Amino acid sequence: MSETTTGVAAARPRGARLSREAMYTIIRAPVITEKATALGEKHTMVFRVAIDATKREIKAAIEGLFNVQVTAVNTLVTKGKTKRFRGRPGQRSDVKKAYVTLAAGQSIDLTTGLA
Repeated sequence: MSETTTGVAAARPRGARLSREAMYTIIRAPVITEKATALGEKHTMVFRVAIDATKREIKAAIEGLFNVQVTAVNTLVTKGKTKRFRGRPGQRSDVKKAYVTLAAGQSIDLTTGLA
């Protein structure tokens, strides 16, 4: 890695294993909407993730937490809207979502908690 890069990826060398705490920091919450539930039939799950998380880190965290094999990770950043709160303008936070495609025959049951 070059010295000019910053962030989480620069601090961790390639091939390093993520701690369980780091996995929970990267994966914030599952997205449970009609669209996300429908994607579950196509072996795709949607998660809110840390804004600075990379695709490799997301893949390692999902595989480590849920014991599944991930074939692809697609990410998108939704920019925060400007809204008014009690007459004053405010800014919502940016949100990063990860669409995680699982290997055929694998699934994640979100109704049960993590151990």
